Amino acid sequence: MDLKGKTSVTFHSGILTIGGTVIEVRYEDARIFFDFGTEFRPELGLTEESLGTLLDNRLIPALSGVYDSRLSGAEDLAAPTEEVETAVFLSHAHLDHSKMINYLDPAIPLYTLKETKAILASLNRDEQFLLTNPFAPGIRDMIGLEAGSEVVVGKIHVTILPVDHDAYGAAALLIKTPDAFLTYTGDLRLHGYDRDLTEAFCEQAKHTDLLMMEGVSISFDDREEEADTETLPSEQALITRLVELVAANPQRQLTFNGYPANVKRFAAILSAAPRTVVLEANMAALLQEVLGLDAYYYYPTGATKISSLKPDLAIPYETLLADQEQYLWQVVDHFEALQPGGLYYHLDAEPLGDFDPAYQVFLDLLAKQDITFLRLACSGHAFPEDLDRIIAMIQPKTLVPIHTLKPEKLVNPYGERILPSRGDTIVL
Repeated sequence: MDLKGKTSVTFHSGILTIGGTVIEVRYEDARIFFDFGTEFRPELGLTEESLGTLLDNRLIPALSGVYDSRLSGAEDLAAPTEEVETAVFLSHAHLDHSKMINYLDPAIPLYTLKETKAILASLNRDEQFLLTNPFAPGIRDMIGLEAGSEVVVGKIHVTILPVDHDAYGAAALLIKTPDAFLTYTGDLRLHGYDRDLTEAFCEQAKHTDLLMMEGVSISFDDREEEADTETLPSEQALITRLVELVAANPQRQLTFNGYPANVKRFAAILSAAPRTVVLEANMAALLQEVLGLDAYYYYPTGATKISSLKPDLAIPYETLLADQEQYLWQVVDHFEALQPGGLYYHLDAEPLGDFDPAYQVFLDLLAKQDITFLRLACSGHAFPEDLDRIIAMIQPKTLVPIHTLKPEKLVNPYGERILPSRGDTIVL
């Protein structure tokens, strides 16, 4: 097929699944990719996640001239038949969008918002968050952009715009070529602290030729809520409920955990909780680096000290383990050391739910310790009715639902809808 002077979009992965979105936009001798994560398939029971293993299990797509050629498995990928300018963009820090960035060819530039760059650098401080490239330990170079920045790759112009999501620094992309205006939502919602960012993005994306839109919330049939779970309609509602529960449980050890990239939730807990909040040291450092906030913190036994944290804000781990009235503190491991009779709040932390085999193991551990488990949940993804509102705000000429198990449930009253299969290419 002759693609000269035409924009093409290839859906390498992220179709009929949640996570692992890798999409390529190409125009003549330039191409961009977004995102660069992996599919989440814990049922495979993989003992390692080398490039070759991920390719063999179709957790990542086979891409020519994109992965670090030194990695085992890369030698089996066909080299590009022609020289092409390439760049990769990350929408946010969640692993299903970012996990394999260290496997990217180091010569290819990687762009993201500066907030996401800071979050990934902090989370990967101990090289336990992202996949590690044995030829380039640490974290690969990223170009952190200001909101609204434009990047030009060949004749492809990409503008990065912040949106509301439960990962701070989340972004959407506006992509313009000589013959098309494309939009990628990344992950977004309307019920968090930054609804106005999503609305502003929708205004700039209005009448886009092709809208590639996440649809996580339409993936599941309505299920009866579990007895130990409360689903809240907004981030503010979650904080209000947490404050009520903390106040209602005096003389009891109170602990919690949440997903670290949701730094605004942690900041709200610090501000609103009726007890002194103490964070695990890595989370305290993340808040300091991203939001400039100082928090009380502790080091679990054997943890590495972080020089940027203020020594006078450190609380001894043993003090927290013995406390029943003064502190609400973040616990990330060694749950067996907690007091029997305590209460633990699970705030969208890992393990994330019953689709993860580790979730039931975690619940059983807490039950064995006689610790009450309560999950307070607030989705990072737009509710089904808000997905419809976003489509109405953008009014796309063509809609492509991605990052969902049931793309057919998203409709486009304003034009065409395409439901691609993995590997399909659309030529505009």
